Amino acid sequence: MNIAAALLVVDAQYGFMPGGGLAVADGDSIVPVINQMAPLFANVVLTQDWHPANHVSFAANHPGRQPFETIALPYGEQVLWPTHCVQGTRDAALHDDLRVPQAQLIIRKGFHSEVDSYSAFVEADRKTSTGLAAYLHARGITSLYLCGLATDYCVSWSAQDARAAGFEAIVIEDACRAIDMNGSLEKAWASLAAAGVGRIHSSQLA
Repeated sequence: MNIAAALLVVDAQYGFMPGGGLAVADGDSIVPVINQMAPLFANVVLTQDWHPANHVSFAANHPGRQPFETIALPYGEQVLWPTHCVQGTRDAALHDDLRVPQAQLIIRKGFHSEVDSYSAFVEADRKTSTGLAAYLHARGITSLYLCGLATDYCVSWSAQDARAAGFEAIVIEDACRAIDMNGSLEKAWASLAAAGVGRIHSSQLA
């Protein structure tokens, strides 16, 4: 067990599972894969999308706009999403079957109403830190293995920001699922490769 490595489980919440507010196809199939590999890690961090009901990224808060349209916000282009993972709702809860009792930290993101947050490290304004990098550095973590939902948004942004913060980053492909909208998955893998992010199957962890 590599004590300088950590597993980052991104947004394994009902909001991104089939039937959720922003469902990712086959999203629930990652849970048993995560449970199988989690015991290989002494260090585990979870993230949780945690939006107020009035969040700027919700299409419902922009009259006349539809989910998956884009708008310009002060920090750049923003995709408008279906309402999802509202604080305190079942949609925001971590999946009941997730078994990672050794997880030491839950990073809640997207709780600022005026800015979205895909990455576990830095919000979409690219200035507001979640504090995760400092926490991992303080713990002596040098390598980060990422899994969760969705590959092409929160996992991808988190992995790229992990590299920018000085960590080795590896995405566990079979423990992720993608939204894959307008070629977003292919673009994400290209961006990840360009950033030096690794890509493995969970079977390679044994």
